[in-house]
Amino acid sequence: MNILKFGGTSVGSAQSISALMDILKKETGVENPIVVLSAMGGVTNTLLLMAENARSGADYADQLKEIETKHFEVIRALLPAGAQNPVLTKLKIYFNELEDILQSVYTLRELSLQTKDLILSYGERCSNVMVSHIARQYFANSVYVDGAELIKTDGNFGQAKVNTQLTETLIRDFYESNKDKLLFVTGFISSNEDGRVTTLGRGGSDYTAAIWGAALNAEEIQIWTDVDGMLTADPRIVKKAFSLPELSYIEAMELSYFGAKVIYPPTMTPAFLKKIPIVIKNTFNVDFPGTYIKHGAQASSLPIKGISSIDEISILNLSGSGMVGKAGFSGRLFSLLSREQVNVVLITQSSSEHSITFAVKPTDALKALALISKEFELELQARKLEYPEVENGLSILAIVGENMKRTPGISGRLFSALGRNGVNIRAIAQGSSEYNISVILSRADLSKAVNAVHDAFYSDLKKTLNIFCLGTGNIGKTLFQQLQNQMPFLAKNNDLQVKVMGVSNTRKMYLNPDGIDLTTWENVLEEQGDKADLGEFIKQMKNMNLANCVFVDNTASHNPIQFYLDVLQSSISVVTCNKIGNSAEYDQYVAFKEAARKHGVEFYYETNVGAGLPIIRTLKDLMLSGDRIASIEAILSGTISYIFNNFKGDRLFHEVVKEAQDLGYTEPDPRDDLNGKDFMRKMLILARDAGYALEEKDVAIESMLPAACLAANSVADFYQEMEKNAAHFENLKQEAAKNNKVLRYIGKLEDGKVSITLQMVDDSHPFYMLSGSDNIISFITDRYKERPLVVKGPGAGAEVTAAGVFADIINVGKR
Repeated sequence: MNILKFGGTSVGSAQSISALMDILKKETGVENPIVVLSAMGGVTNTLLLMAENARSGADYADQLKEIETKHFEVIRALLPAGAQNPVLTKLKIYFNELEDILQSVYTLRELSLQTKDLILSYGERCSNVMVSHIARQYFANSVYVDGAELIKTDGNFGQAKVNTQLTETLIRDFYESNKDKLLFVTGFISSNEDGRVTTLGRGGSDYTAAIWGAALNAEEIQIWTDVDGMLTADPRIVKKAFSLPELSYIEAMELSYFGAKVIYPPTMTPAFLKKIPIVIKNTFNVDFPGTYIKHGAQASSLPIKGISSIDEISILNLSGSGMVGKAGFSGRLFSLLSREQVNVVLITQSSSEHSITFAVKPTDALKALALISKEFELELQARKLEYPEVENGLSILAIVGENMKRTPGISGRLFSALGRNGVNIRAIAQGSSEYNISVILSRADLSKAVNAVHDAFYSDLKKTLNIFCLGTGNIGKTLFQQLQNQMPFLAKNNDLQVKVMGVSNTRKMYLNPDGIDLTTWENVLEEQGDKADLGEFIKQMKNMNLANCVFVDNTASHNPIQFYLDVLQSSISVVTCNKIGNSAEYDQYVAFKEAARKHGVEFYYETNVGAGLPIIRTLKDLMLSGDRIASIEAILSGTISYIFNNFKGDRLFHEVVKEAQDLGYTEPDPRDDLNGKDFMRKMLILARDAGYALEEKDVAIESMLPAACLAANSVADFYQEMEKNAAHFENLKQEAAKNNKVLRYIGKLEDGKVSITLQMVDDSHPFYMLSGSDNIISFITDRYKERPLVVKGPGAGAEVTAAGVFADIINVGKR
């Protein structure tokens, strides 16, 4: 025989009750199950609201009418007209009784716990009367059972303690007399020795099912709800949470105690004592196997079973020298709190015994503070204890699993995931059994923390990077296209998912906590985007407080640079192809690096120097491996490279420059490339990464253009000046050709000095054979003395630059 408990959502509508009936048709057979029902979804909360309104003298009639209508609509939908009258009459009697009780509370302006329990009991009574009558269409032997008459408790209204021996005797006797019937039992409610209605606490319908299951030695206790069993995390917070096939009783208790609302914690106790399996099933997905909670659950390959949380918690910190070495102090403190019904959720104590921190529900915080102040008044006055501190606005996150005690590094993985995402931990607690590690953190960080920890522990799932992108020009558009095309490969081979959460250009910005579809982002940005405001964009990004965030700057603007430090200090990684920030003041460059290191995030800018070429990464790897850089030579301008590679034969210099501009290799004003400033920025960044504290003024730049060309008033004038100075460029070309050399504009780092000069090189030089718009860099080191290490490839264009940004984003995801 099985116990089937259905929650509020399972009896919350005509549709869900029809699904419930379908389940019962499969479960009834030789031996009927016991059916335990909760109140209809939302009814218990409405009853509480009505009770509080009545006590305060506010109107409650609308809520009462709402509950009545909710039940009557279901009856009219599921029962034929001829069968409706008996159940409508019974319900009307209940609602009249409820109205009389509420009127009494309204008149007296008093709401005792006993009266509140009586008011709340009508939720379960009404749902069970309604459903049992509906069931008679399918099961003629359906009977309504008032569970309050069979579950006996003490007089602790609101959370009564069960008299197990008496209760089990009453249940067994009742069942023996009604074996042939399909029993619909009210969950949640019970009664004391005087017959007064008590309740078993919120979630008590689960407890009712377990009490009946234990009393009758049921084969299974099935908890039917609206989710596919117990999940690895709250699916409202973690979209990737998945159902767990099996849990031990202890694991389920730990998860339930720390906020998993699928099952009520005391439910496990009667089942645990009798070793009765508990099965969590989904009323709306009956074919899904759900989660089995049982004795001897099979070992799992998962490092942890689940992540649970308590949304609202307060902590009290008690400290002082009067605690050190004081035998019995902790006992005195916690005995006091227990005696006064203050539930302590978590405790942690310093090894010096100088302080104790404990967590309670926010509603108990002031009560606990007052109790401590009274109990330890003398110690507080003598300054042996400091006045207790209370902190609100906190949450608890807990990881749970039997495998934790056999798996090294669990704590490290937990704290690493939280630290990388800027989640500050206020307190930590771990039991000696190692089934649970709990941390207290800011309520505002809970969602981010749970997602980060979930990604860290469930490696079979795809890690999610949430990126926020500035710039929708050629590089930005190309990056989005590359992301879209590469998503399936990343998911299959890298277990990585990249979600674009925000986009902004100089006109519009759009952020969406559910992500932006890369097939329609341009239309969405244009039609739904707000007016661009960079400060507001950063603010909204931070307020989303997502795990694994990356801020991507695909602009060439000064404006985003001022926000880099704030972004990094908010534990958000930065990926940028904008070289302005790293080539400005050296102190700023160092500040970015230090902020990234301190806050455990990444600051990647590979595309600052060589577009998609791995130049910075190569330099970093050489230095990390202990190699010493003797010198670096480089051509780091795809534009200049193209111009000198095509300045041959009869071609004139200004014609080649114009061709490069037409092909999109140059800036709108070609002088921005040809004056060497962009090249200088790249060499400066390279020198800084090589360990030299250089400023812009320290870089010696030889101009390749006559002064008149640089001083021209417009681009058109610039081309005219180049034509006038054609002989200058022609002489350079001819001199190089005469000596079997080619012209190259080369940057060099040696002995901490950087220079950029126009040189003529022969075929013995690694730059001689350069072609197209390629960049090239040559490293001479202690290990690469005879033959330099050379990196060569395309150094310009949206495709390669976007690919470099893409690679940096993926490298963030590797951590």
